Amino acid sequence: MGNDFEEIYLAGGCFWGTEAFMERVNGVIDVTSGYANGNTENPSYEDVIYNDTDHAETVHVKYDPDVIDLEDILLYYFKTIDPTSVNKQGNNAGSQYRTGIYYVDEEQVDTIEKVIRKEQEEYEKEIVVGVEPLENYYLAEDYHQDYKKKNPATNCGIDLSLAERELEREDTSKKEYSVQVNESLYSRPSEDEIRESLGENQYQITQNKGTENPYSHEYNTLFEKGIYVDVITGEPLFSSEDKYDAGSGWPSFTRPIDPDVVTFEEDNSLGMNRIEVRSRVGYTHLGHIFEDGPVEDGGKRYCMNGAALRFVPYEEMEKEGYEYLINLFK
Repeated sequence: MGNDFEEIYLAGGCFWGTEAFMERVNGVIDVTSGYANGNTENPSYEDVIYNDTDHAETVHVKYDPDVIDLEDILLYYFKTIDPTSVNKQGNNAGSQYRTGIYYVDEEQVDTIEKVIRKEQEEYEKEIVVGVEPLENYYLAEDYHQDYKKKNPATNCGIDLSLAERELEREDTSKKEYSVQVNESLYSRPSEDEIRESLGENQYQITQNKGTENPYSHEYNTLFEKGIYVDVITGEPLFSSEDKYDAGSGWPSFTRPIDPDVVTFEEDNSLGMNRIEVRSRVGYTHLGHIFEDGPVEDGGKRYCMNGAALRFVPYEEMEKEGYEYLINLFK
C-alpha cells in the first residue's frame, strides 16, 4: 500500500469503545474515530444521529504488518461485536451503529471473507457484518477522539482486556493431510525374508532399535522430489514436500504422509525419555519424534534413520504403484 503501515476501517457500534479497544492491540499504530460510507460530506455528529446521513460510526486502524496481520486485526475486532445483530450493538441502536468492514485494497477481501467464514462456525444465526470498499471517511469531532481516555468512567460494553490477550485460534498455516494410505496394500515379510533383504547394520537399526551415525546416510542431504517408503514393506511414510534440513544429521520431516502410517511408543533406553516412531504395517523402527520442528509447520520433527527408508523418485512413483500419491505434489 506504499506506506510503513497497512490500514482497515471497522464499524463496530459506538466508536468510543472500538477505538479504545483497537488502540490496545499489539501492532496497532494509530486509531481514529470518524464517519464512513454515508451520503453526505463532512457530517457532524448531530447530522449522523438526526439527519439520516447513513454514515456508520467507524474507526480507522493503522497497523504494523511486521507485528500483526489483517487476519488477527479482524479476529480482535470480532471480539468487540455481536456480528449477527442488525443496526444495533449493546444499548446503541440505529444504522449509524451497524457493523462493517471497509477495505481499501481488493486484496484484503479474501482475508476478510476467510475470517467471516471461520467466525460463522461459532454462530447459529447468520453473520451480517457488511463488507464494502471504503467510499468516504470523515474524522469525528475532536472531543470524540480518545474519548475513553478522557472519560474513563465511560462504559461501552466492551471488555478492553481482551485486546491484550493472545488470540486463541487454530493454526491455519498447517497443511491438511490430503491422502489416506490403504493398509491392506502392504504386508510384513517373514523374519527370514527380512533378514535376507537387509544388511547387518540396516537390520540392527530397523529391527533392534539401532541408530545410524549422524550425517552418515545420503538421505540426510537428499531433497529430490519423491516419497520415502518403509524399507521392509514399501508402505509410503513421508514426502519430500515435508522434508527439511534440521541440522541434526538425520533425515527430518515435519509430518508423515498420513498420520495413521506411523505409531508411537515410549522409549526409555540410553537413559533418555523419548518417543519412538515405528511404521504401521512393518513395525519397523524408524527413529524418534521431537517437539523442536518448524513452528509454522506444526512444531514436530520426525527424526528418521535413512536406513529404515527407501526413496522413490517422483518420476518412478507411478511405475512402482504409488500413482495415488501423485497429488501430493500438485
